[in-house]
Amino acid sequence: MKFTLQAKDQSSKARAGFFETAHGIVETPVFMPVGTQGTVKAVSQLHLKNVIDTKIILNNTYHLYLRPGTDLLEKAGGVHNFISWDRAILTDSGGFQIFSLSDFRKLKPDGVEFKSHLDGSKHFFTPARIVDIQRSIGSDIMMVLDECTPYPCDFDYAAKSIKLTTKWATLCKEAFMSSKGKYGYDQYMFGIVQGSTFKELRERSAKELVPLDFDGYAIGGLAVGEPAEIMYDMVGFTTDFMPEEKPRYLMGVGRPENLLESVERGVDMFDCVMPTRNARNAYIFTNKGCFIISNSQYKEDFTPLDPDCGCFTCRNFTKAYIRHLFSARELLAYELASVHNIYFFVNLLKEARKQILNGTFSEWKKETVKIVSFHHKLKNGG
Repeated sequence: MKFTLQAKDQSSKARAGFFETAHGIVETPVFMPVGTQGTVKAVSQLHLKNVIDTKIILNNTYHLYLRPGTDLLEKAGGVHNFISWDRAILTDSGGFQIFSLSDFRKLKPDGVEFKSHLDGSKHFFTPARIVDIQRSIGSDIMMVLDECTPYPCDFDYAAKSIKLTTKWATLCKEAFMSSKGKYGYDQYMFGIVQGSTFKELRERSAKELVPLDFDGYAIGGLAVGEPAEIMYDMVGFTTDFMPEEKPRYLMGVGRPENLLESVERGVDMFDCVMPTRNARNAYIFTNKGCFIISNSQYKEDFTPLDPDCGCFTCRNFTKAYIRHLFSARELLAYELASVHNIYFFVNLLKEARKQILNGTFSEWKKETVKIVSFHHKLKNGG
């Protein structure tokens, strides 16, 4: 993968760049909306492309393997054709879903056995199988198979886990190099640095993975219950051991302030279900704070969710109408709120990129975090 570093902030580790895929150029820092099962919940591809201008989304190997299955995806010509998406796609390996969804999993040196959360059927993922599945899916970027450790986690368990993760990463790289894509375009692979909240293990994991020369590197195993300050400490420490000339991806994070704090610490790529999950619960993110649109105070409020927002929702609908939709349990409520929240997250990082390029990131970030924080509520109800 060709990654071009365009600018670095003078007073932090924040950076702006871009990488190229067969389905378009992706500028960083970037937020990837989560389309776990081939769809970003409640948001159409039309909105993602033409309204939000999303350049890359995330699909999940575990879920697509179970349903609809790789045979169907191959018949469709890959996931891009299947879901009518002509921009970039990254697929998670499914390691986190095996950890979080399955009520049974058995780790072995050559892979992991687990039960489907759908029907209880047993499956076995090896590193080579994970690569083969993602070849069938046809994602632009695939992730290696890894173990996501829980929090808290003791040192000995975490050390044993990164040993297994490194072995699996090595086997994934071998399988990747010896196989070919099925759809006539290049695919890329990222390694995943683990190590829980232990700096010694994070450093060890990174130093074991870097010689494998992946196209990019992710930080996994964070945002699983540890305090935010510990997460930030681990991120800032770990990026010091990740190649500067390759993209850095913090998996499953997170809140608006998490994104900006992690950009400051040298991260380029993010994903999280928060924008859509919170939208479905009437929780709205704005450039001036957060609020719950279903509250009664918005019953006669005929202003947009955010008057400074350029999304489809804010340009066309009022708080009063969106609150009505939630009160009436109309499905459109989920769509309008989700479109707005994803627009907010995607554009928050687009603005961070502009600030890095302009050399003004640090001051902008300091002031913005105070306002967009997950816990910062709009004064006077918005």
